[in-house]
Amino acid sequence: MRILIVDDEKNLRRVLATELSAEGFEVNEADTGVKAMDLLENDDYDVMVLDLNLPGLNGMEVLKKIRLLDLSTEVVILTAHATVPAAIEAMKLGAYDFLTKPFDIEVLKVVAQKACEKKKLHSENIQLKTQIRRQSETDGFITRNPRMVEILESVKKVALADFPVLISGESGVGKELVAKAIHNGREQNGGPFIPINCGAIPENMMESELFGHEKGAFTGAFERKPGLLEIAHTGSLFLDEIGELPASLQRKLLRVIETGSFFRVGGTKEVKVNVRFISATNKDLKQEVEKSNFRSDLYFRISTFVIQIPPLRERKEDIPPLLEYTLRKTPSFKTKKFSPEAIKILSEYSWPGNVRELQNVIHRTLLLTKEDVIEPDDLPGDLLGERKTHALRLEDVERDHILDILKKAGGQRRKAAEILDVDPKTLYRKLQDYGVKE
Repeated sequence: MRILIVDDEKNLRRVLATELSAEGFEVNEADTGVKAMDLLENDDYDVMVLDLNLPGLNGMEVLKKIRLLDLSTEVVILTAHATVPAAIEAMKLGAYDFLTKPFDIEVLKVVAQKACEKKKLHSENIQLKTQIRRQSETDGFITRNPRMVEILESVKKVALADFPVLISGESGVGKELVAKAIHNGREQNGGPFIPINCGAIPENMMESELFGHEKGAFTGAFERKPGLLEIAHTGSLFLDEIGELPASLQRKLLRVIETGSFFRVGGTKEVKVNVRFISATNKDLKQEVEKSNFRSDLYFRISTFVIQIPPLRERKEDIPPLLEYTLRKTPSFKTKKFSPEAIKILSEYSWPGNVRELQNVIHRTLLLTKEDVIEPDDLPGDLLGERKTHALRLEDVERDHILDILKKAGGQRRKAAEILDVDPKTLYRKLQDYGVKE
């Protein structure tokens, strides 16, 4: 429990610090509002004991800044009898409680303890809501594929360990969904799941995004900003497309994984974190290492356990249940369904965009189709185009095979029909279609 005492009376601060420390609080002090804000911007405090009558930046202005910055610190106001109306105004601004001077130190201890309990309850509620949201996000992992079932079983086991995991697979196969399952599978995990796409952020911004920065570290850094590593403390950092991470940051990330510590951009104070690292890539990182595009030592650190997710075209038995699941999760389209012919086309398509592409096609088709039963003609043209292309190829193969057998039979159609095990009339009709004259 961390508490910040803000009062310009030195003796009072010392007494409060001694008494609250004896109660188990970690105490820090400030004699002005400006110093208090500096401390709040650099560290987290559960409770602030704040005197309203401060030189310069007064207590009411400090409280307003705290609320403006959306800090979760609970504030206990200290005030003289003459400024009780101001204390009441402070309560309207979100202060937890107020005490009038002189006050009983035992009363302050109780109030501070209760304020800490409120802060803890608030944090637990946020974590619970986050956990429920994360769980709902991973409900959609639907599979009948034996290989995927094995992968999900391994996910349950690796979730209980702390070592880094590398998830490999094509774009759209569900790498982030697997990463969330790993994160959620650890019962004692209380921190957040923080994703970052290493290929979507410009290189000059990536370091600040990942490690955070101090005030004045560069032009435009008007205040201290925690990085995603700090935000992911006690949780998981998901480094999507890690193969795109700039070489200048690969060494710094390696140090964080090995030591659990780093420096903010422009900072001199080492920051310690406890983070589970989950990485994902659609590249062959071994080849990237051979090409010197990726550090070998970082590769070995992030790939303690590797999960390879197969593309959707290799697990087509998952398409029908994915269709059913999407319909069930979209109440406004609950009366619609896909015809067997439409399901067949969807199952035969190669899905270069994998599950993400499938979901986009489903949603687009549901929006544009007026009838309750979705037929092949309701599907996007590119799906039907690929099917027609495949059909033409099959016809060509059949034609070439029939003509080859006819040639080997010396042009005798009846003998060719026997070899092909088809009715002579069927063979004659096909030869007519091919333009073969008697």
